[in-house]
Parts: sequence; structure tokens; C-alpha cells
Amino acid sequence: MSPLSHTFRFKYSWRTYQKRFLEGFETHKNDNHLHVVAPPGSGKTVLGLEMIGQISKKTLVLAPTLTIRNQWNERMLECFVKDESAVETSFDIKNPETLTFSTYQSLHSFYKNNLESSDAELLAFFEAANIETIVLDEAHHLKNEWWKPLFSLKQLPECVLISLTATPPYDSENSEIAKYFELCGPIDMEIGVPELVKEGNLCPHQDYIYFSEPSKAQIQDIITYREQLLQFVLDLQKNEELQQFITQHPFYSATETSLEEIFSQPELYSAMLIYLNSCGKIIPPEKTNVLGITTKKITYPSFNYHWVEALLQPLLVTERETYVDNESLLSSIEKDLRKIGGFDKKRVNLEGEKKLYRSLSQSPNKLKSIVEIVNIESDAMQRNLRMVILSDYIRSEFLSINEASKLSEINKLGVIPIFQYLRLQLSEIPAVQESKIAVLTGSLVVVHQELVSELVKLLSEADFNQTPLPDTNFTVITPTTQGKKEIVSTITQLFEAGNIEILIGTKSLLGEGWDAPAINTLILASFVGSFVMSNQMRGRAIRVFPTNPFKVANIWHIACLDPTHEQGGVDVALLLRRFDAFCGVSLEGTPYIENGSDRFGILDADLQADSLNKKMKSLALHREAVSKRWNQAITEGAVLVRELKIEYSSKKRTVKPKKLLYQDVVKFAFLELVALVLITIPELFVKNIGAFLTRGMLYFFYAIASGFAFVFIPKLWKAIRLYLKFGRKDRQLRNIATSVVQAMCQKKIITTPETQLKIRIETFEKGAISCYLLGATVQEELQFVTYLDEIIQTIDNPRYLIVQSNWLRKQLGYSNYYAIPGIFAEHKKDANLFLYYWRKHNGKKATMLFTRNRNGRKTLLKARFQHFNDQTTVASKKALIWK
Repeated sequence: MSPLSHTFRFKYSWRTYQKRFLEGFETHKNDNHLHVVAPPGSGKTVLGLEMIGQISKKTLVLAPTLTIRNQWNERMLECFVKDESAVETSFDIKNPETLTFSTYQSLHSFYKNNLESSDAELLAFFEAANIETIVLDEAHHLKNEWWKPLFSLKQLPECVLISLTATPPYDSENSEIAKYFELCGPIDMEIGVPELVKEGNLCPHQDYIYFSEPSKAQIQDIITYREQLLQFVLDLQKNEELQQFITQHPFYSATETSLEEIFSQPELYSAMLIYLNSCGKIIPPEKTNVLGITTKKITYPSFNYHWVEALLQPLLVTERETYVDNESLLSSIEKDLRKIGGFDKKRVNLEGEKKLYRSLSQSPNKLKSIVEIVNIESDAMQRNLRMVILSDYIRSEFLSINEASKLSEINKLGVIPIFQYLRLQLSEIPAVQESKIAVLTGSLVVVHQELVSELVKLLSEADFNQTPLPDTNFTVITPTTQGKKEIVSTITQLFEAGNIEILIGTKSLLGEGWDAPAINTLILASFVGSFVMSNQMRGRAIRVFPTNPFKVANIWHIACLDPTHEQGGVDVALLLRRFDAFCGVSLEGTPYIENGSDRFGILDADLQADSLNKKMKSLALHREAVSKRWNQAITEGAVLVRELKIEYSSKKRTVKPKKLLYQDVVKFAFLELVALVLITIPELFVKNIGAFLTRGMLYFFYAIASGFAFVFIPKLWKAIRLYLKFGRKDRQLRNIATSVVQAMCQKKIITTPETQLKIRIETFEKGAISCYLLGATVQEELQFVTYLDEIIQTIDNPRYLIVQSNWLRKQLGYSNYYAIPGIFAEHKKDANLFLYYWRKHNGKKATMLFTRNRNGRKTLLKARFQHFNDQTTVASKKALIWK
């Protein structure tokens, strides 16, 4: 008899996506892998339990935390069985039962300590226990040391592996992504947030950003730091000893005999030339010939921080031992770098991301932002407010702050600093009652004294101890061993009931696995930039709340602007990266649903904190409008697709992108020619009428023709040059995408019939273009976008290179270089396969170069230098959008 045949039945109705998945369950199970991707709150645990029931074999469930592990048992009792005795369960991985709930850490510890990391013993143990189903919950959490035992478990006879996750590790290295899919198998179903909002399984929600500015002291530190960096670069350019060192370096003084070394360090050689050019030195043509550049006029890139790092990193670190005779010079440069914080842990870093980020991410002014957000939301929501504030650290040392006069001492972000700052600023927040604030972390709980009586109703007094927080109306709750299991659920109950309206906690406890659907406002006071963790934290707020069917959640992010940086600085950059982890509805304008930060329009706006915050506040007060925007955007699409967005911009100034340049070339060239015909020819006729009368028809014809050629040919030549350089980028992208798809189909990377596939190209007002593939599986979509991105991205160090040109373009110096994607570059036959489809759609004149020989490295060097010399940059990024 099957272990779960008569005791395991779902008690409720299935959601639409769950029902759809279960209808195709047997098909999905054919490869012994079941892989579901769905956002937090979508019911993955319940679906996982149903899969276990349908397979009906002894099962090991692995989760990343004890909280999530326990939820599996809770959901089973709530939704599938009559009582605890219906199914034999275990929480001890060493003593498996019909259902064993454990953690990845426990498996690793058992594998390492009890089985001495023996794959054979691990396999024998679980085979003897008759485990035939493995469940990997939140599979994106897998750490390096956990992979090995999991791959071993896959070898169990007739084993079925179930993988559930909200966020596959798409932001990881390609090798990590490949390993993830090797373990978990292809995605059987990916459910997006829009579908779940449409079905009413997740609530409408919106993200907002509240900006602060550094203190005057911080701003001065940033300005001083940047001035020091600038002065350091200027000093380098005036350093005659360094100039002499570079000109005597073998790369420069003996270029022809150093070609192999130059080709192995192309960026160093380029940096040397760029440095000498910035010092006013004339670079002989034979030096640039090495780069494959034969044009007489060369515009060198500026000697910016990138090139300073490219020059100094080999000299000061990787090749330092080679330059013993110049140690005095190098030591002096290193000393100057260290003084300004530009040299740390054997790395030259003039951008100073870490130094500036530490300063901005921990800016005390973020505490003021939190108070202002609390004021906005409490005034709007009144007693309906259910706010959670998540931070990275507890910082219990701030418990001793107890006077408003000591407010300035709270100078770091953390659970207790936020609690104390908020408590001491309550006079500025009239809608918040002091008794409604509480703290909940794994090791520290703080509640108002008025709440202790409510705690006693839910917990025995033997379950916790209480210690008054001196000079306040709050109490520190310390659960006993017996009470530890209940304290989180008890505080959660009080929060949902409204006894607590503002709950401050750590992302580690409340950021994942914690379930409180009453939350309607979330503040992420965390500076985590992790793709995965960001999605998990945000997922706490977007669950539906049965008692409030009209729930709309506001999710606040905080950032500190760097006023010396045109795009806001490193804190803003890391925050904007966070948005890549999830989809949301656009903030303004025509509603659309997309991941990433473009939907906020932040970088298109003037980055002034006051004006941005005023706009965010105004929008956040209209929750009903958020619900309408979701409904409107959802009706405009049917499915989430992965696309590649490509933007063109000038390195010097804002210019129209290439697609628009092409249109302008055609339009203005045509208008110029019309103008020539209508204006110039009559003018030439009038001016030469005398010649006709005095010298005859032939002379008159030559005069008209020469005048026409003098004016017309330069205009035509200009139009031709522009067209040859810029071309039709939308058409070119389609051709490249078609080459990629057909090569993937031929190599069996895409198994979906090619007749079902459709490539879509879209253009946008500001000139960006995008490309996506319809009809493919989730994994095929992901691979297509990844390979296309490899081609579009700046040339780095590909194994094979495609050179796209023709005779005329070569004469004008307009060769284009493209990397053959890595998946086709491992073997020459695959590279040739890709080249075949490339020529089929992009021109037969394309050639392929192997970059690991001398000629190939020279071309590769030219391609990279051409990119840095080009005044137009191409930026691509992957996006997920509802179409």
C-alpha cells in the first residue's frame, strides 16, 4: 500500500495555476523532475504537498530555515490531514519517516560529520530508509557546500526531485545557473506576479523610494574624497618619472618584440597609450598599428578612473616583482593611493564604491526618512496601519538610549536604532500611539508594558521573562526554552489583531518564511542588494488578507543620494539593482508591468530628494489608484516574457540613438537633396546664364554640373557615411536574433518546434529597442536572451569573434565585431554552425576569427580599443515584462 494513499487529501479548492499544473502532472513528472517557480504567497508549499501526495512515496523535504521547515508540517495539518497521527512524520534527518521535514544545514552536517562526506554511505542510508522523493524548498538558497550531497541524493533509485522557488538564481554566474538547472531540471511552470494579482491570489501593490541626503559632514567627506582622486590623476599626468617609465617599458620601447605579452595584456597596453596621450605625448603610428588601427586621425579615450586602474593594477600588484628597479617610483604612487583610500587589499580602486557605500548606506538621515514614511502612512491609514520595518542588524547596544537629547547618538541603521529613533520622535507622528510599536527578532523582543497583559492571555507566564527597559514604557521579553517556539506566532497574532501596528524586525527572521498577511505597509531599511533576498522580503507584504479583500500594499525603499554623482551614487545604484528581482506596475503614465527600475523613471528625472519625495508621497496616498493601474496593465497582456533591452547613448553628450540616427539620415538626406534641386540648381542657372550667352551650351553645361557636384556630392557622401556607420539597428537586431534562434534549434538547445517560435522587436520613444522570443519554454527564453546579450555586450575575451564588414565599410573604418556566445564557442564545429546561420541572415561577407592565436588576439585588441574609442555606447539589460 502506498504510504499516503488514504490519508492525504487536499481539503480546499485549487487556485487556477495550481489546477493547471496538476492537470499536466504526469507529463511534468516524466523526467523525474518537478520544478515550479512562483512568487512568495502563491501557495507553493501546498502545491508541493499535493505533489508528494500524488507520488505517494516516502519523502525527504529540505528547507533553508527552521521556520520554513515547520511551515510544511503546519500546512500539512491545516490543509491535508485530519490529525497528527494520520501520517508518520519526523524532524530528525537521522530517523526518517513517511514524511521527513529537515533543513539543508542538517543534511550537510549529517553528510559531513556522521557519514564523513561519503557519497556512497549517504546513498546507502537513504536507500535503506526507502526515500524515493526529495523536495528542495526555496531551492535558490543552495550554498556551494550543499550541492554535493544533493547531487548524490538524486542517484536514489526511482527518485523524483521536486524543486520549488520564488527566484531562480538568474543573477549568478552562468556556471552556477547551469548547475542549478542540472540539479533541479527544467522549469515546468513559472507563475508571474501579474497572473496571481489577476486571480486575486496576491494583492495590488506598489514600490516607492524615499530619498535622503547625506549630512553636511558626509557631503564634505565625499567632495574631499573626489577632489583627492582628481588631484591624484592630475599628478600622475604630470609625473615625468612615470612617463619615462612607461616610454621605457618593453610594451612601448620594444613593441614588435613584445607582441605576445601585449596580446596577453591588451588593456595594460591600451592604458599606456591613453596615459601618454593624456600627458601630451605624440604616439607614433606603429604603436597603434598593433591595435589594428591604420587611420591617421585617432581620438583617444580620456584617461579616466577605469584607465588609471587598468594602468596601475598590473604595475602595483600583479606584475610588481618585474619592476624591482622602479620600486621607489611604484612605492611612492602606492603611498599616495593609500592616503586617499584608493588602494585596498591589493586592489586599485578609484571609484571608491565600498568607502562611499559604507558612508551612504549607514547615513543617520535614513532614520529621518523612516520617521517621515511612518508619518505619511499612519496619517493615511490611522488604526488600519499594519507596518513592518525590516533591517539587517539588531544593534542591541542602542537599548541604552533613553533621552530625546541623545537622539544624535543614534547614528546607525538597525532594529533597535530604528525603534529608539521612532520612539523618541513620536511627537512628530501624531497618528502613532506609543503602545502600538514593538520589536521582534530571533533573540530580542520588545513590547509596550500595556501589551504584557495581552501576551499572558496567549502565553503562559512560564513561557517568558520580562525586564523593563529603563526610563521607558517598554519591556524586554525573553522567552524561555518552552516559549521560544511560540513567541513569534504570538507576536504575529497581536500584530494582526491590531494590538501592534508597527513591528520592527530583522530580515533574517521576518524577511522569509514569516507569514502575516495583514501587512499593508513595508519599509525595507535593509541595504541588502541580493536578487533573491530582496524578492523574499518584499513578498511579506503582497499576500492577500481575507478579511480585507481591497488590500493594497505600499512597499517603501530608502536610499541616500550622493549629490556629487549625476546618477545618485552607489547607494542608489544598489537600490535600483534590487528592483531587477521582481515585477511591478509602472509608477506613472500608461500602466505597464515590468521588472527593473525603468518603471520609476528615476534616472530620467532631476535627482533632487525633496521633489522626488514629494511625488512619492502624493502617489502613495492614493492606494485605490494602484489597484486600478494593476487592473489596466493586466488586461494589456497575457504572459510574462524575457526580453533584452538595448539602449544607445553618447559618452560625451546626450545624442539620439542609432535607430533614430538612421531615420534622421534618410529624412534629412532626402530633404537636403530636394532643397538642392529646388534651390541650388536655379541659383546655378542664374549665375551661369551669362556663360550660356557668351560661351555656348557646352561650357554652360560644364559650369552647372561642376557647381552641382561641388554642393551635392559632400551632402550625399555625408548621408552614405552615416548610413554605413549606423544602419538599421532594429532590422540588424532581428537578423542577429534569428541567427541565434536557428542555431539554438539546430544544436537542440531549443526543442520547441521552430514553427511555434516568434521573434518580436519593439522600439521606444527614446530610441531604445527590445527583443524577445514568444512560444518557447521558460528555460529556452532565458537561454535565448542570455546568448543574445553575449553578442550585444562589449567585446571582452571571447574564444571566437565574428567580423562583419564589406569593402566600402573597411575603407571607412567601420568594421563591427561580435562575440560568438560561449555555448557555441567550446568546439569549432559549433562555432561554424553559428557562423553558418549568422551569414545566412547577416551577410555572407562575415568572417570568423579564433582569438587564441596571434592574428586573432590582434583583432580582438582592435575590437576592444574600437569600443573605447567609439563615442556611442551600447548598454543591454535583461528584463521581464508582461505582454
